[in-house]
Amino acid sequence: MVSGVEPWMSRGVRIWDLKGRVLVIAEKPKAARKIAEALSPGYVTRRIGSIPVYEINAYGSMILVASSVGHLYELNTGVKGYPVYSYEWVPSHLVNPGKRHAREYLEVLKKLCRGVDYYVNACDYDIEGSVIGYLIIKFNGDEEKALRAKFSSLTREELRQAFNNLAKLDYEMIEAGLCRHELDWLWGINVSRALMKAVEDATGRRIVLSAGRVQTPTLKYVVEKTVERNLFIPLPQYRVTVTAERNGEEVVLEYAGNPVEKHGEARSIVERVRRQGYLIVEEVEGKTYVLKPPPPFNLGDLQEEAARIYGFSPAKTQAIAEQLYLDALISYPRTNSQKLPPTLNYRGILDNLASIGKYSGLVASLLSETRGVLKPVEGEKEDPAHPAIYPTGMKPGGLTDEQWAVYDLIVRRFLAVFAQPARLTHYTVKAVTPSRDAVFKASWQRVEEQGWMKYYGFHTYKSSRAPGLVKGDKLGVVKVSMRESYTKPPKRLSKIDVLRWMESVEIGTEATRAQIIEKLFERKYLFLESKGIGVSDLGFGVVEVVERFFPDLLSIELTRRFEKEMDAIRRGLRSRGQVLEEAKRILTAMLGEFDENRVEAGRQLAVRLGVAEPSRGKCRISSCKREAVEEGLCRHHASAARLIHEYYVEWSRRKEIGFDEYVEKLRKSRNTGKWIKEVIEAGVVKAPRFP
Repeated sequence: MVSGVEPWMSRGVRIWDLKGRVLVIAEKPKAARKIAEALSPGYVTRRIGSIPVYEINAYGSMILVASSVGHLYELNTGVKGYPVYSYEWVPSHLVNPGKRHAREYLEVLKKLCRGVDYYVNACDYDIEGSVIGYLIIKFNGDEEKALRAKFSSLTREELRQAFNNLAKLDYEMIEAGLCRHELDWLWGINVSRALMKAVEDATGRRIVLSAGRVQTPTLKYVVEKTVERNLFIPLPQYRVTVTAERNGEEVVLEYAGNPVEKHGEARSIVERVRRQGYLIVEEVEGKTYVLKPPPPFNLGDLQEEAARIYGFSPAKTQAIAEQLYLDALISYPRTNSQKLPPTLNYRGILDNLASIGKYSGLVASLLSETRGVLKPVEGEKEDPAHPAIYPTGMKPGGLTDEQWAVYDLIVRRFLAVFAQPARLTHYTVKAVTPSRDAVFKASWQRVEEQGWMKYYGFHTYKSSRAPGLVKGDKLGVVKVSMRESYTKPPKRLSKIDVLRWMESVEIGTEATRAQIIEKLFERKYLFLESKGIGVSDLGFGVVEVVERFFPDLLSIELTRRFEKEMDAIRRGLRSRGQVLEEAKRILTAMLGEFDENRVEAGRQLAVRLGVAEPSRGKCRISSCKREAVEEGLCRHHASAARLIHEYYVEWSRRKEIGFDEYVEKLRKSRNTGKWIKEVIEAGVVKAPRFP
């Protein structure tokens, strides 16, 4: 790690104090142009090949602003096989066909680096941006003459402030970023090569497979939830409701013990209520709740809301938000923070938003209600690099419908955080039978004050009229009904569900989670169904093989442990070398254990890939390609057959039902898991024999 900068460069430095030629490196072309515009309206554009470079001559300095296009360097090795622990950073276009367009940008930056006196890394201020700029300077310039620009939006004001307060290179973030890339590369290449070698040994065929430090535990989570859903057997349950009336006004009440498990118990409640004929109001209660405004968006919250409201995938929302950032319409989106900086000019942003027609009335209303006192609600989450996402107040133009949708969410959420709380009153009526052997309840709610919901109308509560009942009122029973329903399976996962799970177990980062999810689809481990995510046979197979032969690779604890190690690097508490040595030690042990079982692992993967026949034959369920392991069934269908018999005991406890009728109900139910139905429809399950 190098930190030998000149003493005066360790303090805040104005870019105009850097006499001579200065190269400013932006992460993307649009950001480069924004930086040039902010530094001087008199910039000159020239081209090297097809790539624009912006020149500014002022105060005895020549400033050149040029752009990268994301990562221009990637890790690579010439070593075959595994384990492989030697690697180097090489130009991306040499090893990644998808980055061929980066070659011209790198050639331009190489040329510019050779003739300058100072370098400014002005890539996005996160660990990725720190690594992108650092590697360009390291391999083509002089990092001892390099500085860092830190900003959270591409507005003229913030960029000028950043370039008037340049800092030394952020080596802790650089080290953390380098470590993340190296860890992911070491994990991915070694485990992927081990899996591919196993298949090659078993079949003689080389087939591309991949596994990863964060990717594979995420796949396991989706697989586990899918298995749970496919093996789900619904249970019967009963809901008892009473329609009662007083003075000609009807009210529907639910039995307080709903749902009732046993058919006989539910029938008994119905008969008792019918026999007694009325209910007595025992309690009428109204409680008013204050709902604080939601906090400003971090990336995960924005992705969740865009998925809920518009059906956008996390990756799509992130891409749109990043484009809005490059257009200087919002602050940097890849943040975990739910806090706005107190130094932000809230009033100035609101005044600018008021010039956008659709927000003028909302801004006027907000300023009137708050009397100009703007104090935002904040959440608990923080980010050391960036605040929560906020609109800059710049006037948008030429946005697509989808870009407008995401921008509108961000603006309305920003308005809401300054607004008053909403107030709701929740009314509850409790009524009992005269014998007091059954309790029924009904509830209503009324919105007393909209508060923040006026500005962020994507969370709404409907008001309903509460009947004028008081304690002691008698309610005549009009109708008592009992309805059989069934327990519901776990919900089908969506991409945002997976992302939120990754957040909850602290694996991946704001910047990488959506990309990791998309990679699982690219690898054909997952696919989209009409109502959610499905898992392919290959996805199931990879998890089963890894679970058996590479169990540590699926460990959330291990993955999270290295996430914390990288955070410790960023805080200066650990070194990159220490973390990488620990990772190599763990990998070496894992790969050694795998090699002892490589032949069997390869055979199982080959079967799932469809390039080898199972040694014990295929599952006798015609649609299944998995290997038979028990009575002609694969492990999943064998589990389904056992569960059908086990659950019959519980069904019989809840209601009188024969086995054949029970199986038929499972076959017809929409809630029954896929593998359960396949076993039933194949005629595999037979009625139990009782002695």
